[in-house]
Amino acid sequence: MSLLSDQFLSSLIFGSVTAAVPLLLAGCGEQVSEKAGVMNIGLEGMILLGAYVGFLVAYYEESFWLGFLAGALAGGVVAFVVVAIPCVWMAMNQVIIGLALTLVVQGLTALLQFFQFSHSYPRLPDVDLIPIPLLSDIRIIGPGLFNHQGLVYISVLICIGLSLVFRFTHFGMNLTAAGSKPAALDAAGIDVAMTRTVAVVITGLLAGLGGAFMSEVGGGIFVPLMSNGAGYIGIVLAMLARGKPSIVLGGSLVYGACLQATTAMQVTGIDIPTDVIQMLPFAVVIIILVAFGRKSSLPAELGIPYFRGQRG
Repeated sequence: MSLLSDQFLSSLIFGSVTAAVPLLLAGCGEQVSEKAGVMNIGLEGMILLGAYVGFLVAYYEESFWLGFLAGALAGGVVAFVVVAIPCVWMAMNQVIIGLALTLVVQGLTALLQFFQFSHSYPRLPDVDLIPIPLLSDIRIIGPGLFNHQGLVYISVLICIGLSLVFRFTHFGMNLTAAGSKPAALDAAGIDVAMTRTVAVVITGLLAGLGGAFMSEVGGGIFVPLMSNGAGYIGIVLAMLARGKPSIVLGGSLVYGACLQATTAMQVTGIDIPTDVIQMLPFAVVIIILVAFGRKSSLPAELGIPYFRGQRG
C-alpha cells in the first residue's frame, strides 16, 4: 500500500482518532478534578480498570455498550472509594494514593487476566461503524473522521459539553472556586468536600469509559498494562490545557496521530529502530510540555486538602 494512497491516509486518520478517544475522555475527566483542586494521579489505574471491566462485560454479555457502561462505573466507583474518601474527606496525600491505586490495579488486572484466560487472549468482534451522511463521503478525511463507532462522536460532545459547563453554569463556577478559592466557596454555603468528591467521581467515570473504549474498540482485546502511560499523558494534557477541553481534544489528536504514525512506520518497513519509533509519542509530549508548560496555570489550591470552616 502506497504511503500517499487515499486508503492509507484515510486509515491513518481513522487510527489517529480511535487512539485519541481514551486520552480525550481521561484528559477531560482529569481537568474536572484539577479544577476542583484534586490532583488525580491515579488516572492511569482508572483507565486500566475500565479497560479490564469493560472488556470482560462486553465479552460475556456480547454488548459493547454494556461494556462501556461497566467500565465507566468501575472507574467511578474506584475514584470514589480510593481517591475521594482518602484524599478529599481524610486529607491523605493525593500523589501517594494515586500512585498506589495505579500500582494495585496494574498488578490486580494482570493477575485476574492470567487466572481467567491463562495464556489466551480472546478477542471481541469488529464494532459497527456509524457513517455521517455526506461528510463520510469526502475524499480521504471522510472515512477517517466521519465513520466511527458511536462513542467517538459522544466523546466529542462530552468535550464540548464540558466547555459549556465550565463557562456558563453554577457547577462550573463552583468547581473553579473549589480549586482556587475553597474558603470563599465554603463561605457561600457550598460544601467544598462534596464538590470535590463529585469532580473526582466524574473523572473516574470518564477515565473508565476511555479505558473501556481502549480495550473494546481500540484493540478488541485486553492486555495487561495496555494503558501504556495514557493516564499520565492525560494529566499533562489537562495541565497544559488551562481549563479548556478543546485543547485537550487537540492534544489527544496529536498524540493519537503519533501513535498511529509509529504503527504506520513499522508496517511500511521504514528502517528506523523500533525503540525510536515507540518513543515518538512521548517525545512529542515532552516537546509540547517544554514549549507551552511555562504558560500553563493551575488552580491555587491544587493538591491541598480543605477542611470545612477553614479560612485563608
